[in-house]
Amino acid sequence: MENAKLSPKAAAFAGALLWGSGVFLVALVNRFHQGYGADFLQMLDSIYPGYQAVPALRQVVFGTGYALIDGAIAGFLFAVLYNFCACCKSCKKDNSTE
Repeated sequence: MENAKLSPKAAAFAGALLWGSGVFLVALVNRFHQGYGADFLQMLDSIYPGYQAVPALRQVVFGTGYALIDGAIAGFLFAVLYNFCACCKSCKKDNSTE
C-alpha cells in the first residue's frame, strides 16, 4: 500500500454527507422533541452566521446547508493534508535508501 492517496473530491463528498446528515438528524429530532441536542444546536448557532437554534423547519434546512458546505470543506482539506503528509513520508523513505 505504498503511496496511497485519498481523493479530495470523494473525501469532500463523504464529509458533507456525514456532517450534513448529523446536523440534519439532530435538528429534526429537536423540532419534535424540544431540548434534544439543544447544547449542540446552540454551539452551531454560535458558529454559523444567520443560523438560530430554534425548532423551525427553515432553521433545520439552513443549518443542514451550512453543515453540508462545512463538511465538504473539512473533508477536502483533510484529504489534501493527508496526501501531503503521505507524500512527505514516502519522499523521506525514498531519499534514505539512496
